Amino acid sequence: MHVDMDAFYASVEKLDNPELKNEPVLVGGAGPRGVVAAASYEARKHGARSAMPMRRALQLCPNATVIRPRISRYQQVSAVIFSIFREITPIVEGLSLDEAFLDISDRVPAHGQPLQIARRIKERILADTGLTASVGIGPNKLVAKIASDLEKPDGLCEVRPENFRKVLDPLPIEALFGIGPKTAVRLHRAGVKKFRDLRTADDASLVPVFGRYAQRMRERAAGIDRRPVGEDAQDKSVSAEETFDQDIGDRNKLHHYLMHMTERISKNIQRKGWVASQLNIKVRLPDFTTLSRQKSLQPPANGCRELQLIAAELLGDWLDAHPGAELRLLGVGVSGLGEDRQLDLFPEGKGAKNRKLDRLLDQVADRFGDAALQRGQHKIP
Repeated sequence: MHVDMDAFYASVEKLDNPELKNEPVLVGGAGPRGVVAAASYEARKHGARSAMPMRRALQLCPNATVIRPRISRYQQVSAVIFSIFREITPIVEGLSLDEAFLDISDRVPAHGQPLQIARRIKERILADTGLTASVGIGPNKLVAKIASDLEKPDGLCEVRPENFRKVLDPLPIEALFGIGPKTAVRLHRAGVKKFRDLRTADDASLVPVFGRYAQRMRERAAGIDRRPVGEDAQDKSVSAEETFDQDIGDRNKLHHYLMHMTERISKNIQRKGWVASQLNIKVRLPDFTTLSRQKSLQPPANGCRELQLIAAELLGDWLDAHPGAELRLLGVGVSGLGEDRQLDLFPEGKGAKNRKLDRLLDQVADRFGDAALQRGQHKIP
């Protein structure tokens, strides 16, 4: 089963601002370099989409209300949604705050048939959060994810092995994960426009496009996917980035942005019970040159102060090596995520105190908002 919340960020904003109920809403940066993080369905009717430059989205939908993201609020709602998932099955693979795969194989028929389980999940989400979700059901992750997108918003679609071809064959190849606009153009030139075409295409058509992955793409078009739910969880990454309205060269300003982004990431992975084994920063120059620096974390960590110190060190080293550099974008991310099983050998040590502070800040933010209480920032290296 694949559960995908409908226009999640925008829907949460509408929920918290009832006056926006039927209005177009864009969540994202409002500056000249801002990017759309989420677009409500009213805005999508005008062509606005997530990942689109905000300036372009407002040209298409000039009456839209623009709201800056409130990640802590979205995390709060997400926690409620994921608790509902885990009431149904312990096998949950979260893809983001607003979507997840669920393996319900062992829950059928004890919890009812798949459609009954899906309806129950949708009803609980609506009752507990006021939001709608679209659910896709299939024999594997690939088919379930495709199915969840077929009847959005507030959709419910089940694809069974016996009707694979009836449902999948007519779909445009753009609906298949891994096929972007440039790849689609090349396939169209080869006469491959539908899943059916891709499923039956010969190597002469596919190898020039996909190379050694031609057979894998042919299998995907046939609805074949052998990945179990949860397989990719250890390889997940969590990141945050900020595109600046004007290029920034001031070291302290860059450090300020980096600390806030790292804090958001720390809260995110702590709430999921994850620790990271690698941290990286990303910088983008005014000419769009993009560079990164990373450092392994041994032992893996999720504490805010620990991650901030390492991020600050990486940024400081990069700025020292590039004096006078100005940045168009700054980002930070963690990867190699796994469950937090580490125990403190010295429970009164600095690590334990930092985790205690992290929990306190989370509690205050949940009740009074992110701005109510914030960490003091250490000096930039």
